[in-house]
Amino acid sequence: MAGLNELVCYLDEYLASADYQDYAPNGLQVEGRPELRRIVAGVTASQALLDAAVERQADAVLVHHGYFWKGEDTRIVGIKQRRLKTLLKNDISLLAYHLPLDGHPELGNNAQLAKLWGWEVSGRFGQGPEGGLAMHSELPEAMSLAELGEHISKVLDRPAQCIDGGGHAIRRVGWCSGAAQGYLDQAAELGLDAFISGEISESTVHIARERGIHYIAAGHHATERYGVQALAAHISQHFDINAEFVDISNPV
Repeated sequence: MAGLNELVCYLDEYLASADYQDYAPNGLQVEGRPELRRIVAGVTASQALLDAAVERQADAVLVHHGYFWKGEDTRIVGIKQRRLKTLLKNDISLLAYHLPLDGHPELGNNAQLAKLWGWEVSGRFGQGPEGGLAMHSELPEAMSLAELGEHISKVLDRPAQCIDGGGHAIRRVGWCSGAAQGYLDQAAELGLDAFISGEISESTVHIARERGIHYIAAGHHATERYGVQALAAHISQHFDINAEFVDISNPV
């Protein structure tokens, strides 16, 4: 058993939350019971994840996508009311770490993707501390777009969407989890041969073709499952807490 405040203070410092300008508050978003024995972790604080936490008698929920996003309706109605009611009724805390859990150099989504794909990180770019959220690598061997897409799809267990940016071989590749297709221009400026993110926009196709850089959309949920898993394992190792990852299926 560990104290809620103790864990929150530890995670805030470990993930350097204060260094990020984010779209939602990081750290403790909903306060529940003060002592923690069991945590349920997941990508998004959906109703399905909250129900899984109640079923497992969890004391807290730990996610990448929490609540209270900038620009959202501030009224506690509908889906928001039901989600918050579930947490408050069952005295369950909600901890959320968004950009800090993308950019962490060891446990972050992008660092975990590098490990999964078998790549060494050569550098970082984009917005954020530590040189930026996005990462890039020099591949051990050149790959075609089809080969790289197949590798990514196999590792993430989800078909990737590949946009051909010119038919060239891929030696230098960059990536950033989630909805980071906006980094494609910066990836091209760095001379990368391909860039990978979770989502794709209509304009992404034209930018890839006109800038001569391949683009791969590997799935928002698929690219952001691994940071929170790594963080849950880290918590279990450093605290007397059972932290369990529950994957709520999401095809996007």
